[in-house]
Amino acid sequence: MSAQREMKGRNPWNTPVTILITVIGVIAIVALVTVVVVQNRAIPQKFKYGIVMDAGSSHTSVYIYRWPSEKDNDTGRVEEVHSCQVAGPGISSYAPAPWRAGESLKACMREAEQQVPQRRHQETSLYLGATAGMRLLSIENSSAAEEVLRAVEETLQKFPFSYQGSRTLSGQEEGAFGWVTVNYLDERLKQVSVSCQVCLRTHGRVLPRLLSAAGPGNHGRPGPGRGLHQISFVSDRFVGSESPNNSMMFRLYGNDYNLYTHSFLCYGKDQALRLTLALQTQSGPPTILDPCFHPGYEAPRDYSSLYASPCVSGRAPQDAPVSFMHRGTGNFFQCQKIVRSIFSSSSCKYSQCSFNGVFQPLLQGKFGAFSAYFFVMNFLNLTDTSMSLDAVKLELARYCSTPWDQIKGSDAGWTLGYMLNLTNMIPAEAPDAPPLPQAGYVSIVTVMAVLLVVVLLVSMRPLWPRCSKLPHVV
Repeated sequence: MSAQREMKGRNPWNTPVTILITVIGVIAIVALVTVVVVQNRAIPQKFKYGIVMDAGSSHTSVYIYRWPSEKDNDTGRVEEVHSCQVAGPGISSYAPAPWRAGESLKACMREAEQQVPQRRHQETSLYLGATAGMRLLSIENSSAAEEVLRAVEETLQKFPFSYQGSRTLSGQEEGAFGWVTVNYLDERLKQVSVSCQVCLRTHGRVLPRLLSAAGPGNHGRPGPGRGLHQISFVSDRFVGSESPNNSMMFRLYGNDYNLYTHSFLCYGKDQALRLTLALQTQSGPPTILDPCFHPGYEAPRDYSSLYASPCVSGRAPQDAPVSFMHRGTGNFFQCQKIVRSIFSSSSCKYSQCSFNGVFQPLLQGKFGAFSAYFFVMNFLNLTDTSMSLDAVKLELARYCSTPWDQIKGSDAGWTLGYMLNLTNMIPAEAPDAPPLPQAGYVSIVTVMAVLLVVVLLVSMRPLWPRCSKLPHVV
C-alpha cells in the first residue's frame, strides 16, 4: 500500500493541477482551430440585380443584369444574366388600344420573377426605356404616347420589383448608352488613355461589332435601326461648346468621358426606306421601278400607309392614286444613288457637319458598327474585317441582283450601357465580412497561441530537473 502511494507521489501527471492545465490546453486548441476556420471560410459573392426593358419600334426586350454589390470605382461590373423578347410588336403599335401594351409585358415579367432571387425582388430596380417608335408616336400623337406609357406603368407597378419609371429616351441618350455598351463589352472603359473612337448603330440590340484596324482607346459606334441612325464617339477635338445638345458626360470606373452623340430619327432602316420610296413617288405614279429591291419583287402599296409616318407626312403628292405597284429591279449602284439623295450636305452653319446641317467633329480611330449593319453583313458572310470595301460592294451588288424568287423565305443596344450608368446611382452594398475584424482576429490568435505555450510549459514543469536538498559529498 505504501508502495502504491510512493509511486503515485512520484507520478508528476497525477495531480488536479495537471489535469486542469490539460483541459485548458485542449479547450485553447479547439478554440484556436475554430476561430481560424470560421474567420477564413469562403464568403459567397453578393449580387445586386437590375431590369431594363428596351421598348423599341418593332418589339420590346427585357434584360436582367447583375453586378457585385461592392462595385468597382463606384460603377458596377455588370453582366447580362437573362433576356426575354416580348411577343408582339413594339408598344407604340398599341396606340389604338393602350391597355394591350401593358398586357404584352406580363409573360416576360413573370420570367424575371423567376430569374431574380426572391430575397432581392424588392431592391431590384426596374426601368423601361422607349426609343424610336415612341419618339415618332409622340410627334404624331402625344396623348396616345402618354396613354401607352401609363398603361405600361400600371402593369409594371404590380410586380414585386422597385419600379423606377418608364420614359422615352432621347436619341442622344440611346446613342450614348450604346457607346458605353460597346466599349464595356470590349473591356475598354477601365483604360485611362482615351483616343477618339467611333461607333455607329441602327436601332436594335447589341450584337458583335464590325471593327476596323486595331488601335488604343475606345470604340465609337455607328448603327442604323428601324427608326433611327445614331453615331457616338469620344473625341479630343470635341469640348461640347459648339453643339451642347450633342454632348453627354459620363463618369465610369473613375474615368470621365465627354461623348459626342447624335441620333438621326428618320434615318434608321425602316424610315430611310420610306424616304427613298417617297422620293420615287413624288409625282404620284401608279408604278415605280425600285433598284433597291430584288428583280422579280412585286407588291401593291397604299399611298396613305407610306406617308403616314411623321418622317414623310409632309411630302405626300397631291392627287395621287390610292395605291401604287412596287416593282424591284435589283441594281445596287442605282440604289446607292437613290439612298445618297436622301442625305443633304448643302448647308452647314457649324465648323463642320455630317449631313442635314448637323454638327459633327472630325472622325478618328476605330469604327464599330452593329445592329442592322451586323444583321446584313452576317447574313451575307461578310463579317471578316480583312475583306476590302471593294470586295464587300461586289458581293452586295451580286446579292441585290439575285431574283426575288430565289431570296424570299430565306441581339447590340443601349440597355447594358443604361444599366452601367444607373449603377452609379444605386448605393453600393458592403460585401459579407468575416465574423472578426482583422485586428481582432490577429489579437485572438496571438492570445490563444501564447496561452498554449504557457500551458505547455506549465504542464512540463514536473519533468524539469530538480535541485537535491541533500548535501553533496565533495
